[in-house]
Amino acid sequence: MAYPKLEINLSKIYHNGKLLVEMCEKKGIEIAGVTKVFRGNPEIAKVLVDAGVSMLADSRIENIKKLKDIEIQKMLIRIPMLSEVEELVEYVDISINSELEVMDKISKEALRRNKVHQIMLMIDLGDLREGLWEDEIDSTVEQVLMMRGIQLAGLGANFGCYGGIVPERHTLEKLINIKQGIEKKYNISIPYLSGGNSNSLHLIWEEQMPEGINHLRIGYPFVLGKEDVYDQVIEGLYGDAFRLYGEIVEIKNKPSVPIGKRGIDAFGNMPEFIDRGIRKKAIVALGRQDVRLEGIMPKDDNVTILGASSDHLILDITDTETIYGLGDIMEFTVNYGALLAAMTSDYVEKEIIK
Repeated sequence: MAYPKLEINLSKIYHNGKLLVEMCEKKGIEIAGVTKVFRGNPEIAKVLVDAGVSMLADSRIENIKKLKDIEIQKMLIRIPMLSEVEELVEYVDISINSELEVMDKISKEALRRNKVHQIMLMIDLGDLREGLWEDEIDSTVEQVLMMRGIQLAGLGANFGCYGGIVPERHTLEKLINIKQGIEKKYNISIPYLSGGNSNSLHLIWEEQMPEGINHLRIGYPFVLGKEDVYDQVIEGLYGDAFRLYGEIVEIKNKPSVPIGKRGIDAFGNMPEFIDRGIRKKAIVALGRQDVRLEGIMPKDDNVTILGASSDHLILDITDTETIYGLGDIMEFTVNYGALLAAMTSDYVEKEIIK
């Protein structure tokens, strides 16, 4: 087996998915299983489908194309580019939108293909990423309803991803009121009301999720067992479905502080060092080209990450009781950012276990 390696445990992902689906079903909420952190890997995505998600969602059409053989609705959760509308209509069933020009092009492309593409209009409720501002909603809905080839299938909101805004009951009640107002004014029914992503989950166990929210876009808890607000492992979920491994290529006793005139490092930073004398250091063949350094942690609590270059991870192993040698494999936990980087890197071997 080549290293660095990311181990992916399908049974733990299935367990996490099944528990989350059942928890949300009790509140009348469907889950769109987000596949972007594992780049739309069909084998992993199929596990989410088996666990009961109602659709698969991704931010990249390239990933959604990998899922074409899985019989379930596909959702694009990044605003479509004008340049990708043709592929959007071909491979995607429902997409989030906020720009009339894009929706008009989707309408024309759907008509050309004799299809109906579902639209989820995004409403900006304060996080200031994508979405219509309140004074745009009415005029946009009016024009969307006149477009052929598309169906207004939902309203949605995003939280946390840009502004760090935490969804609250009163915020989601505002989204519910907007939906009810549109349905009453235009005498229509809007099937989906998507109340955010995994940082909305806390409202369920805090008994604050308002009735009427029936859709969430979830990815993080499936793979890492955590929610986004408190960054805590959700009770009953596995937090280690993904494990990162790297091989030791050097072990030497060296000073704590570099010697000589110092400039910036390879990434344009001026690193700071604390003089702790001579320390026993290990280098692992794992670097910033493979993973987000700030998102990994050695499984051995007595090992400290000192820094990294593109290809080398430098560790202080002085205080550990474990005797490490050349060729030994070290295990690391990963957060969402590190997992995303490791899955994206072609240099990290992926091993799927069942």
